[in-house]
Amino acid sequence: MTIIELFQKLLRFKSITPNDDGAFDFIEEYLGQDWTCIKVDMEGVKNRFYYKKFNENPQHLCFAGHIDVVPTGEGWAVDPFAADVVDGVITARGAQDMKSGDAAFLYACKNAKNFDGTLSILLTSDEEGEGTYGTIKMLEHLKEINMIPNYAVVAEPTCEVVFGDAIKVGRRGSINGYLTIQGKQGHAAYPEKGINPVHQIAPLLEKIAGYDLDNGDEYFAPSKLVITDIRAGMQVTNVTPNKLDLMFNVRNSTNTKKEDVEAYIEKIFGHLNYTLRTTQGSYPFVTNKESKVVKAMETSIKEVLGVTTKHSTAGGTSDARYFGAFGIEAIEFGVINDTIHSVGERTTVKEVEGLTAVFEDLIAKF
Repeated sequence: MTIIELFQKLLRFKSITPNDDGAFDFIEEYLGQDWTCIKVDMEGVKNRFYYKKFNENPQHLCFAGHIDVVPTGEGWAVDPFAADVVDGVITARGAQDMKSGDAAFLYACKNAKNFDGTLSILLTSDEEGEGTYGTIKMLEHLKEINMIPNYAVVAEPTCEVVFGDAIKVGRRGSINGYLTIQGKQGHAAYPEKGINPVHQIAPLLEKIAGYDLDNGDEYFAPSKLVITDIRAGMQVTNVTPNKLDLMFNVRNSTNTKKEDVEAYIEKIFGHLNYTLRTTQGSYPFVTNKESKVVKAMETSIKEVLGVTTKHSTAGGTSDARYFGAFGIEAIEFGVINDTIHSVGERTTVKEVEGLTAVFEDLIAKF
């Protein structure tokens, strides 16, 4: 089976979160008896960890990803699960995010003749969903049985314009804020008899809207407070509102914590009758640029693709954050990211073959 045939096979599984549609059974059969499979399934989510110990060296490199995809949506010009090759392009749900990466590391790992230590593969069926019972649960289990990897490569799509131009060495976290300012409802003709929370917040908006909570650093842009929703009143013109609700999001770097956000809100709104609830769904991480896995990936990209790659922490979040939380030196590298989750998601045969060659080189020389 060629890499493209393997890629097409994976794309044809209708593995919409959290259903793997039989993909994991196929993968276990594909890897064969040389690979040991650990299964952690819960709440309808399937997690698989395949590993092969080549020798007793404690070095352990893990390739990671997810088999699940988002729903297809309407308006596709082709069957989103047919995965046909047309003029060197494969248009299918999951083509970029992220069955291209899955296929590349499965092929590279299966065909690895030698490795100085242990190679492993971690896959989940719930990355596009809540992720509550996905990669994090497998990593918790691996810690319990003393099999946590030293290094991880998550094959999410990372490149921007030219294939090979970017690897992710970290990700921002995400903090959500829910702010309520309590006022006193009244008649618009008698504003002095009420407390209008809209008037209270108006002079304060410039102090929070788009505010940078830190200055950023060599890895991250500043952690910016982004207002996402404001609402108050009853959609009438003669009644002032009783309260105002505001929502915001902060994609935070390692320089800003949830407690810092809460402290800043208290500084700005402390003189008002307000309440604040914050949640954090993901935490930031960064892998040092001198890490072995970073340097090795840079070298393989340069030697195989002839491209000098850059370090990036841009974008949303991924399961790489869980590896970082376990002290695993993690990076991400995959195909160009320009159609993920969209109608007509696609990638090229050339990129998938190139990604596979990079992973093969990484394994051989790590």
